[in-house]
Amino acid sequence: MRYVSRRHFLRTSALLTGAAAFGSAARTAAQAAADTTLTLYNGQHARTTAALVAAFTKATGIKVDIRKGGSSQLANQIIEEGSASPADIFYSEESPPVAALSKRSLLSKLDDATLQQVPSTYVAKDGTWLSASMRSRVVAYNKAMVKESEFPGSVLGFANESWKDRIAYVPTSGAFQEQIIAIERMKGREAALNWLKGLKAHGRSYNGNGAAMKAVEAGEIAAALVNNYYWFSVAKEVGDAKMKSALFYFGHKDPGALITVSAAGILKSSKKQEAAQKFLAFMVSADGQQAIVDSVAEYPIRPGIKSPYALKPFAELDPPPVTPDDLGDAADALVLEREAGLA
Repeated sequence: MRYVSRRHFLRTSALLTGAAAFGSAARTAAQAAADTTLTLYNGQHARTTAALVAAFTKATGIKVDIRKGGSSQLANQIIEEGSASPADIFYSEESPPVAALSKRSLLSKLDDATLQQVPSTYVAKDGTWLSASMRSRVVAYNKAMVKESEFPGSVLGFANESWKDRIAYVPTSGAFQEQIIAIERMKGREAALNWLKGLKAHGRSYNGNGAAMKAVEAGEIAAALVNNYYWFSVAKEVGDAKMKSALFYFGHKDPGALITVSAAGILKSSKKQEAAQKFLAFMVSADGQQAIVDSVAEYPIRPGIKSPYALKPFAELDPPPVTPDDLGDAADALVLEREAGLA
């Protein structure tokens, strides 16, 4: 019979015990993740958020309960709920509703490692929210009704009698309201107000960006101020080659080329801070970004991610020097719309 020393026996036992403990700890961590469910208030497009959440849960085992609503509506709900809000995360179609929560100190500071994954231009200065994806303001136009050579040199030129009943706009759109603030910052408040008055006098108001985009495609109106992805949404249904409309990009740092973003933050009142931080980290990871851009024709916030859509290269957009943080909560846009008679 082979002799086994006491020292060898004890060392072997210790190794086995350690391995068992490690395995037990791993199972405990996995079980904890499986038992965790985050509540996400979602103002972003349902399809995009569903794709992101599915990828996150597959990667981490953490479940996410999605509660859908308008971005501004959900932000106001969170403000009313205060510390009693059941929300752990707020994911907004636009940045101003998230900025409004940050302004009221309702958001947690995000992990530095997560913030460093995003270009500083698209992160809140106080680190309480970040951008998840980007889109460009554009002019969608019907190719049989107007030529690009007819477009004014600036988006401000659409507030003109020569565009009577030829230009559509959506005053309730968060991105349109961000564009108002961009004009106010770049050209002054009077210029922004006059632009809105001109659109009211000569343009045609629509209740939604999708409706405005479809009106252009159907030949009901020559052009519309929308985000780039609305064109791709229609094109996905009918095919790019069959589209009767196209997109015009202002560039030249004009407010008509404004970059707007979807954005997200973690509620300070959340009791699941660690899991919520993991969600935001995943959102800007390579896998999270791919899940987002595969579902919608928006630009990734993380460099190196390829969109399946034929987007105009981001480097060629030449947007104005107005960041999401500069736009803040965009509160004055509603004031200006009221003064112009749009609300």
